[in-house]
Amino acid sequence: MHYRREIDGLRAVAVLPVIFFHAGFGVFSGGYVGVDVFFVISGFLITGILIDEMETGRFSILRFYERRARRILPALFIVILACLPFAYLWMLPSQLQDFGQSLIAVVFFGSNILFWQEGGYFAAAAELKPLLHTWSLAVEEQFYLLFPVFLLWGWRFGRNRVLWGIVAVAVLSLLLSELTLRRDPEANFYLISTRAWELLAGSICAFATRGRAQRSSGILAALGLALIVFSVFYFDSHTPFPGLYALLPVAGTALIILFADKDTWTARLLSTPAFVGIGLISYSAYLWHQPLFAFARLRSSTEPSDALMMVLACATLLLAWASWHWVEQPFRTRPHPRIASQRGVFVASGTVGAVIVATGLVVHFGDGFPWRKNGDVTFASLDERLAWNVGLNLGCQGTFVTAPPCQTSPTPDVLLWGDSFASHLAPGMLASEPGIGMQQLTLQSCSPVIGIAQFHTREWAEGCIAFNDQVMEWVRAQDNLRLVVLSSPFDHLFRDRLIVAGGDVVRGSDISLIEARLVATADAIRETGADVVIVSPTPRTGWDIGQCLMRSVYFGMDESTCDFALQTDTATNAMLRNVSQEVPVYWLHDDFCRDGVCDVLTDGIFVYMDFGHLSDEGSAHLGRVNDWMGQFRAMGHER
Repeated sequence: MHYRREIDGLRAVAVLPVIFFHAGFGVFSGGYVGVDVFFVISGFLITGILIDEMETGRFSILRFYERRARRILPALFIVILACLPFAYLWMLPSQLQDFGQSLIAVVFFGSNILFWQEGGYFAAAAELKPLLHTWSLAVEEQFYLLFPVFLLWGWRFGRNRVLWGIVAVAVLSLLLSELTLRRDPEANFYLISTRAWELLAGSICAFATRGRAQRSSGILAALGLALIVFSVFYFDSHTPFPGLYALLPVAGTALIILFADKDTWTARLLSTPAFVGIGLISYSAYLWHQPLFAFARLRSSTEPSDALMMVLACATLLLAWASWHWVEQPFRTRPHPRIASQRGVFVASGTVGAVIVATGLVVHFGDGFPWRKNGDVTFASLDERLAWNVGLNLGCQGTFVTAPPCQTSPTPDVLLWGDSFASHLAPGMLASEPGIGMQQLTLQSCSPVIGIAQFHTREWAEGCIAFNDQVMEWVRAQDNLRLVVLSSPFDHLFRDRLIVAGGDVVRGSDISLIEARLVATADAIRETGADVVIVSPTPRTGWDIGQCLMRSVYFGMDESTCDFALQTDTATNAMLRNVSQEVPVYWLHDDFCRDGVCDVLTDGIFVYMDFGHLSDEGSAHLGRVNDWMGQFRAMGHER
């Protein structure tokens, strides 16, 4: 294949949006599509090389894997080793233990599977994972374990039949992606089965350009660039992705590959020294950016400033140039005698990989080294204080249990109903009234509103509606129930599609519908003779408050570091103010926010455990000093 400067320039178009997206710059809300651009470029270049070798009879599986090892592993290993001391110094035991698992997964190119199991790519906690971005390397290497073998096997049937086979597999992968998007969005994002079509799109481009002059169309090439740019600035974390939406950046990349002749405006732009220079170091830049941003967030008590993240983005490019110059290039051009041979490459890769795996195992089975401390403060003690507040018992999360351990009495007179923002109230209610007879019925992310649920997937939404119906039937069957406490942030109902009982799908922007359903739920409760009160969600801000509290104590920062300004103009608060005309609402922010500022570290007590949930000790403290149960009962009885 002949060298095309504009392809290197296209790499810059891919990597810069990814960097700015992970830096938290909102304007690049769809910057993650840069990975899709990389997939297409990779499929195009690798397939072109393989076709050359197939046609000349020079193809060797071992030589192919040697090239991949030289291309991928040296810089990857350097970045991993650079992460180790910062992970040891700054990560909580639970975080360090997860990091140990990711070290093992990276070496075996299984990061995408690990991070799929750990949670969504757009989840806030993902920002604290230094090796999160290696999921895409895993997808590529899983693809290249199979694709050359498929190509070698199919070549005997002729190039055209191989091409049509690739097209068929790509179409099936795209269809699978669209189907999986509705059933398991995280699997759809991370797994090779739903990403292969993007790499195969590049392979199809390689076949299409083989043996013919470069096509030229300034309009189509510019359209391709426009599709990528549109995706970067228009898509966001709520865009159903990949699926059919990914056709925009993938098709845009393909159009540039197929039609950006050197005389087109697009090719001239992408061939400028700035674009080509960044493109050449794009792999190293991709490797360095996530660790820099993740460790900055881990060390900072609050979300780092835009100025700091921009400095780190620039540092990413400097480190990328250094590792490209002193690591990538030397290992690819074989100047070192010990890695000049194929055997030397495999032995060196296996040795370093084994050391990293051993390190990961030690960290994992060492439980993240909880004995690490700063002065008299240990990570273990802080980690325990940030443990998940499950309410009465972990077994009460997402299950309908009307017996111990999800009730404190066989004849409860108080029901705690809602999602995780209801369950975190349980310690405070118990501290407020130690002898309370309470039943907890909570399902994570399922708001206590009869007949409506967010469209996470249709199956999940129908399950949420069924759960709430079951709770309501239980309420109607009780003779001793005197009070029902409802709580949820409700905000996921505003931004998502909703399913209404019966299967109709509506937009979450219809807040009046949600208000009406919430009031109807309260009325249905009151018809049974029980009182009802809604507890508002905790005030939230843009960072993980629990992590901020931990770092402020561990690193000896000022106690007010994590305090934040109260925002009362949220959509949830506006809805609850309307609902409060008919249903009493207990405003939780009144318990620890004064003069517009929320004090989240009071008398050494952690009020929060994460971005919005009360810690166990915070809930108990607030419930005790504010007499929650006394107030809940009085407010409910007034109506």
